Amino acid sequence: MRESELVTTTLSEAIALHERVKQGDLRPVTEAAATIIEALRQDGRVLTFGNGGSAADAQHVAAELVGRFLRERRSLAAVALTTDTSILTSVANDHSFDRVFARQIEGLGRNGDVALGITTSGRSPNIIAGFQVARSQGLRTIGLTGGDGGVMGPLVDIHINVPSTSTPRVQEVHRTLLHVICDLVERAFV
Repeated sequence: MRESELVTTTLSEAIALHERVKQGDLRPVTEAAATIIEALRQDGRVLTFGNGGSAADAQHVAAELVGRFLRERRSLAAVALTTDTSILTSVANDHSFDRVFARQIEGLGRNGDVALGITTSGRSPNIIAGFQVARSQGLRTIGLTGGDGGVMGPLVDIHINVPSTSTPRVQEVHRTLLHVICDLVERAFV
């Protein structure tokens, strides 16, 4: 495949998946924003987490909420559980990597907070463990997945699924949907 063909093929696949999601049920996206807005209005926090590219997306969401997305407004309480290497490595070493998010949610999460986890497979053990602890502590849970949603879909209050097995394409749609959520949340605080 020539370079220009790769570019056009990739863009076509990304556009097609965005269109497929656009034609599907978008209520989970607006429900996710409404859940975050409600938590923030009650002095709650949004705890975000994921692995690899999804960790970067989790950090991106927290940055948009704490900083700003498009408009000037007060800072909103969000923490990316993917950023503290001392916590991540100590929990992974002393417990297991499967517990890196669960342990942080156990210590930081409060009833009324929101746990927002991202996994393109829906099968990441550390994301699942994080959601299990979040639910046991009264946090609202929002999960973004790809493929068929894996085992994670039924574990969360709000499940946003991007129906594709292509990790890069799923991540691209996740980023778009997360931007929409940030926009909706921000509009509620302007």
